[in-house]
Amino acid sequence: MEVLIPLLFVFLLAIFLGFEVISKVPTMLHTPLMSGANAISGITVVGAILCTGTGDVGWLGTALGMFAVIFAMVNVVGGFLVTDRMLKMFKRR
Repeated sequence: MEVLIPLLFVFLLAIFLGFEVISKVPTMLHTPLMSGANAISGITVVGAILCTGTGDVGWLGTALGMFAVIFAMVNVVGGFLVTDRMLKMFKRR
């Protein structure tokens, strides 16, 4: 329980900071930033897999790790689809 409160604080701080940073980005920069965020999401996938794979997290940790892997993979695939669509816009016909 004593570890839970600092973790919740960091989680809420990350939500607030992420919202503030993204809301200040001009619209033209969202797609290039999505490309860079794919690398970060890839690191998140690896971290979630490593955390889920350890046997000492219990069933709740395994379930949360599974959801982390799923959501991070959705983010990675969506980012690559958006990047691919952006690159197709600049190809000559």
